[in-house]
Amino acid sequence: MAQFLEKAKHFVTEKVTQMKKPEATIINVDVKTFNMNSVTLLAKVSITNPFSVPIPIGEVDYTLKSLDKAIATGKMPDPGSIKANGITLLEVLVKVPYNILKSVAKDVGSDWDIDYELLLGIIVDLPIFGDITIPLSRKGEFKLPTITDILKGGGGSKLEMPKNLSALKSWF
Repeated sequence: MAQFLEKAKHFVTEKVTQMKKPEATIINVDVKTFNMNSVTLLAKVSITNPFSVPIPIGEVDYTLKSLDKAIATGKMPDPGSIKANGITLLEVLVKVPYNILKSVAKDVGSDWDIDYELLLGIIVDLPIFGDITIPLSRKGEFKLPTITDILKGGGGSKLEMPKNLSALKSWF
C-alpha cells in the first residue's frame, strides 16, 4: 500500500511540474509623471495565460531598489484577470517620493540617470492549486527630469508643474 501511495504521489508531482503555467515578463519601465513631490514610474507587464478560462490576479507586490536599497514598496490590489488563452498587458504604477530620490543622487551624476531593480510578485489564483506568485525582476535605469525638462514641460512624460516656480528650490 505504501508503494502504491508513493507511486501515485510521484505521478501527480510529475504531472503538475509538466503542466503549463501562466508566464509574465516586464516589457518596459519608464517615467510616467513627475512633480515637485514624486516621480511615478510605469511598469508594463505582459502576462500569458495558457488556460481556456480567465485567471484572477489577487494583487501585485512591488519593490523598487536603487543602490541595493528599497526606495519604494507597495501593493496593487485586485488588478483584474488574465485573459483566457491570451496575453494581458498589466500596468503597474510605482510612486517614488522625490526626497528619497535625492538620497540616491550620488548615483545620478551629470546624466541624471538612476540605476534601479524592480521586483514584482504577481499573485494569481489557480483553481485547485490556490494562490501562486509569479516572480519578476528587471534592472535598468531611468532618467530624472532636469530643470530644462521642468521648464519645457517634460518631453514625453507628464509634468505636473508647480503653481509657484520658487518651489523648484525644494528639488535641491
